[in-house]
Amino acid sequence: MNRLFLLLGGNLGNKSLIFKEAQNKLQEKLGKITKKSSIYETEPWGFKTKDNFWNQALIIETPLSHKEILKITKDTEIELGRIRGEKRYTSRTIDIDLLFLGNLIINEPNLEIPHPRMINRRFVLIPMSEIAPEWVHPVFKKTITELLDECTDTLEVKKIKVESTLKSTNDLKLYNCPFIYKLNTKSEK
Repeated sequence: MNRLFLLLGGNLGNKSLIFKEAQNKLQEKLGKITKKSSIYETEPWGFKTKDNFWNQALIIETPLSHKEILKITKDTEIELGRIRGEKRYTSRTIDIDLLFLGNLIINEPNLEIPHPRMINRRFVLIPMSEIAPEWVHPVFKKTITELLDECTDTLEVKKIKVESTLKSTNDLKLYNCPFIYKLNTKSEK
């Protein structure tokens, strides 16, 4: 089993519902979620928009390889309404970043682990510091707490309390991407 660290992010649609459904799908396909951070509201990084992001870090115990994990996370993003365009930084319903997979260091054309830009982003380091403050970055040999202390990112990241009246997203049968997008955009207006 490997310890997988993921970051959920998104700023479109019903974020509470989308995050809950992402967690359900990831736990079903990757393995047990053993820890999750609070949800943080964050200013957009790398572009301007009026819609702030939500971010949450997860730890999952998984027997899967990095290639299997990448396919599952990308498929999950698509199932939950993610549309990839030409721009790297843009609004989205969900983004699932692979931060760490144990102490592995992977440099492939379509995947780098540890996530190469995480050390420059408070919206990653703050949720990570909540669930794994002493985790040591295998490249920089520093804990998450140390990396956060050294981070020069100045964007606001604040913990929020998310209240949901939904017990389960299964009650809504949200497995159809266009339906999710229509429902979420209507509910946020």
